[in-house]
Amino acid sequence: MREYEVGFIIHPDLEDEETNAMIEKIKGWIVETGGEVTDVDIWGRRRMAYPIQHQMEGFYVFMQANMPPTAIAKLERNLRIAEPVMRHIVARADE
Repeated sequence: MREYEVGFIIHPDLEDEETNAMIEKIKGWIVETGGEVTDVDIWGRRRMAYPIQHQMEGFYVFMQANMPPTAIAKLERNLRIAEPVMRHIVARADE
């Protein structure tokens, strides 16, 4: 298991319940691939430097997770096809 940082921006027009449900769904994707979420850092709604999908704001969330390296491809695929997720990044945490 390696430590990864998962960052994503959720569409700002979602209701609070929908945003929380999306965060829980992403945590579930990590757990179902054999990983564990160690920390969730919710930054909330922030202004972006440039428009993404005609939006100037987004809801920022960062997670620390321990996952097997083979799980990254499936997580990135799920993040890519999830409509509320405007942008995402999965990076290996420095040791």
